[in-house]
Amino acid sequence: MINVQIKRLNSDVSLPEYKHHGDAGMDLRNASGDITIEPSGRALIPTGLKVGIPLGYELQIRPRSGLSLKKGLTVLNTPGTIDAGYRGEIGVIIFNTNPNSSVTIEKGERVAQAVLNKVEQIKWQECEELDETSRNEGGFGSTGH
Repeated sequence: MINVQIKRLNSDVSLPEYKHHGDAGMDLRNASGDITIEPSGRALIPTGLKVGIPLGYELQIRPRSGLSLKKGLTVLNTPGTIDAGYRGEIGVIIFNTNPNSSVTIEKGERVAQAVLNKVEQIKWQECEELDETSRNEGGFGSTGH
């Protein structure tokens, strides 16, 4: 377990928490009033939270399966990344996949999951040839399925 700084922008904002032992993600909620997303539209949902992610980590923002199934809403840039250097409010870009109906997200409604991940920095090592693998340049569909 790792300590991560968090700041509520309003006292009525709930802190994210794990619902079950072993869960990977914590739910983020709409900290604003009710927000209606038009058919095939998108909206930036404020969470009312700022975080201090430690160096060497990122906070990934992912869709909630229940929200996707029940309302057809998903996180548009999934997974979204909150970098270690960012100190602004976490906002979640939600997309309404329904081309015919608007959907309203109520204040306090769970809109996404946050998952903390360790990341490594890359140091590129330029070369003339890459090592060979059994796949080599086989791309999409290369496994035959």
